[in-house]
Amino acid sequence: MLTLKLISEETERVVKGLEKKHFNGAREAVEKVLEYDKLRREAQQKLDTNKQQQKQLSNQIGGLMKEGKKEEAAQTKEKVAELKSADKALQEIMEKAQADMTSVLLTMPNIPNDKVPEGKDASDNVVVKEGGVKPELPEGALCHWDILKKYNLVDFDLGVKITGAGFPVYIGKMARFQRALEAFFLDEARKAGYLEIQPPYVVNQASGLGTGQLPDKEGQMYHCNLDDLYLIPTAEVPVTNIFRDEIIDEKDLPIKRCAYSACFRREAGSYGKDVRGLNRLHQFDKVEIVRIDTPEHSYVSYQEMLNHVEGLLQKLELPYHILLLCGGDMSFTSSICYDFETWSAAQKRWLEVSSVSNFESYQANRLHCRFRHADSKKIELCHTLNGSALALPRIVASILEDNQTPDGVRVPKVLVPYCGFEMIDDKNFE
Repeated sequence: MLTLKLISEETERVVKGLEKKHFNGAREAVEKVLEYDKLRREAQQKLDTNKQQQKQLSNQIGGLMKEGKKEEAAQTKEKVAELKSADKALQEIMEKAQADMTSVLLTMPNIPNDKVPEGKDASDNVVVKEGGVKPELPEGALCHWDILKKYNLVDFDLGVKITGAGFPVYIGKMARFQRALEAFFLDEARKAGYLEIQPPYVVNQASGLGTGQLPDKEGQMYHCNLDDLYLIPTAEVPVTNIFRDEIIDEKDLPIKRCAYSACFRREAGSYGKDVRGLNRLHQFDKVEIVRIDTPEHSYVSYQEMLNHVEGLLQKLELPYHILLLCGGDMSFTSSICYDFETWSAAQKRWLEVSSVSNFESYQANRLHCRFRHADSKKIELCHTLNGSALALPRIVASILEDNQTPDGVRVPKVLVPYCGFEMIDDKNFE
């Protein structure tokens, strides 16, 4: 969440940033936070003053008793009792003001970096780079869902039988192809210096709050009511929470972690052509890269992460473009976000396959993730960053459509050693 220091010292910048993200009632929310903080500080000051008076008066009681001034001692004791009674009320005021302030802060999104363009929705995002060559498909080229059916690669109906819509069953070569992609992405991350983590697929409420999924995306997460646990929407959540309530030595930064996981999202309200086939699922696989860094170095890390994701798409021989998201299309927690989209040749549309975000200190403040400066020993909030590297379903969709031939689908060369075949075809069980 936003720090109180930032809101207090750069109030107008915060208000404008919230408005850039189209957060309703931005100024009112900021004013509430400052009002609750003032109330909390005033109560704290009175409480501190009371404590001082109690100490002074308590020290006087012994002397008064020695001097035989029992009546004055009794009166002093009464004053001490009155102050203690006032302490309780002040403590309650202070705690309520803190709770109310935190409640408002949790509803406020991160403010955008200055580079983020104005805009309301995806139509206002800015294409900053394009790469690869869009393939020219022959007449009668198939969309990926028809390719999957033609070669018996994915059974959507069986997924509905077992679980429900949005939970496909991968078969034969496609199951192996999924594993190949996961292994390739993890190996590439390891080569780039990321330490692999195998995290839990369920997290507690504190973890959801720490990375900002709660309370903002509560309706999109699968909740295990009996245990009050949540299925993860991305490995970002458990991996970043490794560093919750930690103070890291500056010499150990940047920290680089990667993880493969299944991801679970309810995708409430999704419908139409955008959800057909592998375009939007309730369960899918993804490799995530996460960094913890200093504020001074985090944008160097950010560029390295962007280069890493772009390199994966180049090695997969996929046409892509990179979008800088506008204020109205950004996530709740990000300060800046670039989306990578691959060209789906048969659908003739772009499919998002990665989002790479710098959250600056927003997540770290929720997580209490801090670092200790090597020289001054000063403790400061870290910056956190993450990105999909990559999400499988739409990568698979693009590969199938862009590489289809009359004899089957050509496997990108870089993946052949991982999956053990060069074509995805009707020989699905070889």
